[in-house]
Amino acid sequence: MAHFARLDDNNIVIGVYPIADQNCLDLSGNESEETGIKYCQSFFEKIYGPNTKWKQTSYNRNIRKNYAGIGYYYDENLDAFIPPKPYDSWVLDTELADWISPIPDPNPTLTEEQIESGYYYEWNEEIIDWELKTPPAPEE
Repeated sequence: MAHFARLDDNNIVIGVYPIADQNCLDLSGNESEETGIKYCQSFFEKIYGPNTKWKQTSYNRNIRKNYAGIGYYYDENLDAFIPPKPYDSWVLDTELADWISPIPDPNPTLTEEQIESGYYYEWNEEIIDWELKTPPAPEE
C-alpha cells in the first residue's frame, strides 16, 4: 500500500490517502511516484478538480523524512514533510526535518523511580525552558 499526500498551493498537506500498489506501477511494472500521482489526480479529479498537487509519503520514513500529516508543510528544498512548529522558540533541524527545542530535552535524565511515580518534563514557552511536572496528589 502506497500513501500520497495532497498539497494546497502553499505546500501544506490537506489530505493523505492510501493507494493500492498496482496503481503506482509504470508500464514496466516498476513502482513510480509519477504514476501514483497521475492516478491520484485522475481518481480524485471529480472531487477536487484538475491539477491537484501530490507527493508520496511513507510510514517508515523512507520517503521525505516524515510521514505526512494534515497541516504538515512539504519543503521542496529538503524534499521533506515538516510537522507544524510546536512553539515559537523551537528551531528546525534540517537533517531530521523536525523541530527541536533550544534547550535539550531533560526527560531522559529522569530516574526510573521518578518515571514510575509519574514525573516528566514539559516545555514551557513562557520561560523558554523545560519544567518538571509532578504527578497529581493521590485522592483521599
